[in-house]
Amino acid sequence: MQKLFFITKRCDGCQACEVACLEKHSQSQSIFMTKMEQPSPQPRIKVKKSGSHYWATVCQHCTDSMCVRACMTGAMQYSLTGEVSHNTNKCVGCWMCIMVCPLGAITTLNEAKKASKCDLCKDEMTPPCAASCSRQALFYGTPEEYEMKVAGD
Repeated sequence: MQKLFFITKRCDGCQACEVACLEKHSQSQSIFMTKMEQPSPQPRIKVKKSGSHYWATVCQHCTDSMCVRACMTGAMQYSLTGEVSHNTNKCVGCWMCIMVCPLGAITTLNEAKKASKCDLCKDEMTPPCAASCSRQALFYGTPEEYEMKVAGD
């Protein structure tokens, strides 16, 4: 299963990944029009600073996911390929998934009062957040590919 990996020492905190995610999940698919949208789109990845380093918080699509176990409606579930998916229509906004996620990767869609998380933009070859990262701090691939990628760092 492919997933997003974050390489801390490469990140300079530019937040291009957040902007790309925001644009992708907006109705207009335009960063310039997102301010006028209701409900306002929100990125599913967050860049935060810790000391002198940056850290991206994004769903890791855990194999034994606490959010899936905590979801009382089945809105959080495993896809056929193993990723953790979220069905907004089934979500009742209890936010149990948010409370149990050890990574803080599930956020609230404020106006909708429902949970939101990374969906890996499955309709794209590479998620826009990873494609937008000029420093290659986000890597989309398998764990084995990730290990080979960072072996030379």
